[in-house]
Amino acid sequence: MNNKLWGGRFEGGVVPAMAAFSDSIAFDRRLWRVDIQGSQAYAAALGGAGLLTAEEVSELQSGLDRVAAEWESDTFELRPSDEDIHTANERRLGELVGSVAGKLHTGRSRNDQVATDLRLWLRDEIDALHGDLRQLIGVMADRAEELLGVAMPGFTHLQTAQPIRFSHWLLSHAWPLVRDLERLGQVRARVNVLPLGSGALAGNPFAIDREKLAAALGFEAVSANSVDAVSTRDFAAEFLFAASLSMVHLSQLAEDIVIHSSQPFGFLQLADAYSTGSSLMPQKKNPDSFELIRGKSGRVAGSLTGLLITLKGLPRAYNRDLQEDKEPLFDTVATWHGALEIAAGAIATMECRSDRTAAVMDDFMLATDVAEHLVRRGVPFRQAHHVAGAAVRLAETRGLALAELEAADWASLHPTLAGGIAGLLDFEASLESRDVEGGTSERAQRTQLERLRQSLERL
Repeated sequence: MNNKLWGGRFEGGVVPAMAAFSDSIAFDRRLWRVDIQGSQAYAAALGGAGLLTAEEVSELQSGLDRVAAEWESDTFELRPSDEDIHTANERRLGELVGSVAGKLHTGRSRNDQVATDLRLWLRDEIDALHGDLRQLIGVMADRAEELLGVAMPGFTHLQTAQPIRFSHWLLSHAWPLVRDLERLGQVRARVNVLPLGSGALAGNPFAIDREKLAAALGFEAVSANSVDAVSTRDFAAEFLFAASLSMVHLSQLAEDIVIHSSQPFGFLQLADAYSTGSSLMPQKKNPDSFELIRGKSGRVAGSLTGLLITLKGLPRAYNRDLQEDKEPLFDTVATWHGALEIAAGAIATMECRSDRTAAVMDDFMLATDVAEHLVRRGVPFRQAHHVAGAAVRLAETRGLALAELEAADWASLHPTLAGGIAGLLDFEASLESRDVEGGTSERAQRTQLERLRQSLERL
């Protein structure tokens, strides 16, 4: 006899290789809590539809509490017949409360059950990730405010470009994370739709109150189409995209920190707790925390790609291929949690070396300020740009800094510069000259910090 939930039509069991290939209990067991939560709400819905007595509803819900207690205490014993978490919980419930357990699946399919479980689980994880993102952004804001007075070279093409504040660089990595936070909230709204009550694909025949069931489980909406409800994994793919893009943002932050903490730069020094050494070279202090974040971003993007390829050729409605949605989700959630936690801790404890940032800032980075000085005196920008470029070429040819050029040199470049450029080649003056929203002046930085914190409050 076949004891599977679906075994009535079959004679005998599947071969061991097939069981090992198809059973999902090894990884979907982590859904035990939400599976029990959904079953308890569904028992109440069956009671409301007149299919269970109040006593039976109470008996089922109490039995499910006992099953949950076994999972909580790590005493739940899996059996070879437990192909997935739904089978395992229903089997154990039957052992605890007897034949009434067989009524729990009335009108319900594992198709709408697993879709509900996955949405419940992911909703909780999104809420936790929301907290992780907020914590990291808050740490970055605090460090930016603390180090607002530190100037550093800004880069384009990894070449020194113009002076910026350390706070400006750090907040340039915080704003993408704010967008990640917004995106995660939008994903949550689409996750928070109830599929339970859709049956295998055609809907529930017992007139259960789906709106009441949704309210009991904290869902904000009920699925509009039962076929779509059991077959869609858009919410999972969208979550994986949000996670992938956020991990790309973290990877870009990691790359900057790896570069800035290397000896040729030395702008940053990570705490020992977030670094490792070399098994051969005693002097090494490697930024492994951020190298791992950078590396794991590819892993998360791979999970997104894998799920999209799984989904692209599926006919309606449920297909077993959809079992492949869980491991990418589980792995991505764990990876994203870890990356956010490590990044927050490392940034909170890293040292900013203002002496090193200052040492790298040569006054060629102020060539644009020379052009802007000419523009303020009526010289067209294209001409001003040419003059400033010629000054750089002249200084480089002589092996000098811009500030070491003589007044006569400046006069030869443009009559407006005949008096020299005393006081112009000043890094702080350059920073303060960009006093627009989003700029590098101290006022603009404080405004930016205020906006960032307001965004965190709003979200």
